Amino acid sequence: MKPRLSPKSASRADAPAAARGRDQDSDQDWDLIIERHLDRLRVERGLSNNSVQAYARDLREFQQHCRDHQVGPEVLQARTISGYLETMGRRGMSVASQRRHLASIRGLAREMVEQKIVEHDPAAAVKLRPHPRALPRTLGRRDLEMLLDAIDTKILRGKRDRAMLELAYGCGLRVSELVGLRAGQVNIAERIVVVLGKGGKERIVPIGSAAVRALKSYLAARETQPRKKTRPAGPSPALFTSRLGRAMTRQGFFKALKGWTLTEPRLVWVSPHTLRHCFATHLLEGGADLRAVQEMLGHSDISTTQIYTHLSKSHLRKVYRKFHPRAARAEMS
Repeated sequence: MKPRLSPKSASRADAPAAARGRDQDSDQDWDLIIERHLDRLRVERGLSNNSVQAYARDLREFQQHCRDHQVGPEVLQARTISGYLETMGRRGMSVASQRRHLASIRGLAREMVEQKIVEHDPAAAVKLRPHPRALPRTLGRRDLEMLLDAIDTKILRGKRDRAMLELAYGCGLRVSELVGLRAGQVNIAERIVVVLGKGGKERIVPIGSAAVRALKSYLAARETQPRKKTRPAGPSPALFTSRLGRAMTRQGFFKALKGWTLTEPRLVWVSPHTLRHCFATHLLEGGADLRAVQEMLGHSDISTTQIYTHLSKSHLRKVYRKFHPRAARAEMS
């Protein structure tokens, strides 16, 4: 026979169960709020699936922190957000990544204010220490030529990869924009490509002669390639396809690029986004207008493009030191 508990003892015994119940309710509230916020990002702001997934990862990590500290949405305060960022910093998260997480939380917090879940924005008072923005690493023109020449264009895969690299570098495309290209977006006769960027924004970028030649060579070779039984019945609308006839993926292009850099150890660090950095840097070094580069990159804010002016200034300093007589004399003395 079980001993009878006094009301006070029963209250103590039921406390853990009650706490678990509150935790579950709080977690469900966070789930609902975060899912609603992500839906708004998709529908109202038109963000891509990749961007929404990035926000989701950040917010789920923050949700877990709130759960660990038993913080429900209605009692969220600035100190919880600051504590989360401090915890991430102790775990080795860079300041840049902390800023991205804070931006995700700020968007959620603003919506919580709009929905009257909290009275005041708890993220408004949270600040991160300023830090110098890292300059993107780029390739010199000789190294870029070396990378392009390393591709075996005698085979269809090599022709495809050469065309992709030429477009990525020649048009400054993001890897998601590159693999998402459809044949109808490229007008070889007019030498332009219609790019669908972040948030579904459309922009037109010129295509250079090298990219046009590589594209023509790839498309001609693809037409004469016999169709394998494992390929889809109809032609893929994607401009760049795998050996199975399916649209190229970001991972597929990354793997292809890494394969061609293996021949040159100095280039093993190169990523698909490096080609976009090279596009902007080389244009500015050649004297291109910053606003024009911003338009071709698809940056909504010119401050994002201005980071490349630091690289351009570095190039100008090297030119000055090499060719200006006063600079040369100063180094000799």
